Amino acid sequence: MIIDSHCHLNYKPMSLSLKETIERANNDGVKYLLTISTEDKSFDKILKIIQEFECVYGTYGIHPHEAKNHNQIKADDIIKKIKLDKKIIGIGESGLDFYYNHSEKNDQIKCFEEHITAAQELQIPIIVHTRSAEKETLEIIKKKKIERDFKVLIHCFTGSKDFAFKLLDLGAYISASGVVTFKKSEDLANTFKEIPAERMLVETDSPYLAPVPLRGKPNEPSYIIHTVKFLSKIKELSFEDLSNVTSKNFFNLFGKLR
Repeated sequence: MIIDSHCHLNYKPMSLSLKETIERANNDGVKYLLTISTEDKSFDKILKIIQEFECVYGTYGIHPHEAKNHNQIKADDIIKKIKLDKKIIGIGESGLDFYYNHSEKNDQIKCFEEHITAAQELQIPIIVHTRSAEKETLEIIKKKKIERDFKVLIHCFTGSKDFAFKLLDLGAYISASGVVTFKKSEDLANTFKEIPAERMLVETDSPYLAPVPLRGKPNEPSYIIHTVKFLSKIKELSFEDLSNVTSKNFFNLFGKLR
């Protein structure tokens, strides 16, 4: 069993043939999919998808790119949205992206901290997007964990080995996307080789970042098998064992799914 811990099923082209996309994933052993919210205005689409497809669960959150449009959001607003459906099992994606800086840094930080407060209150995981913001991400997670513990999943990890192990020390789980299969990602592959399997998840981030040998094509959840194959090879585990341990890790974070 494989779980795609991060996909965007409301995005084109998957949204144009969603039933077929999910069937292909199921046929390739992907039992559950977590479709991720990035902004408030698209949340109704997330709700519709999780209500239509039994194997799909969802999150609510504001991507750091969208923080500028949600700079008044409070933890209570996030909590109200999450309570709309029991299949909303996570918060995010939220975090810091100082590579593109589509939103002001202060807006990103404020938005991220409100998401963490909601995660603390509900005791469900926050899915963290972090790019070119290792220092600030660590500082915020450390600060907030002193106040009250919370569950952290770092999605589509592409950072340094030092960053990865500092996150592990804080109790975070780390998710691998198709990026780890890219030829120029040798350092990243070496980092995942050292990350304990018991703290790893897998994802597609579809429709983005299709893994080798499908790089350049629109990604979809069924393609996750290529990422699992790559990781199982570098970690010297069977495909089945890596699939099972990453699924177990998902359940440890998000709880058993109905």
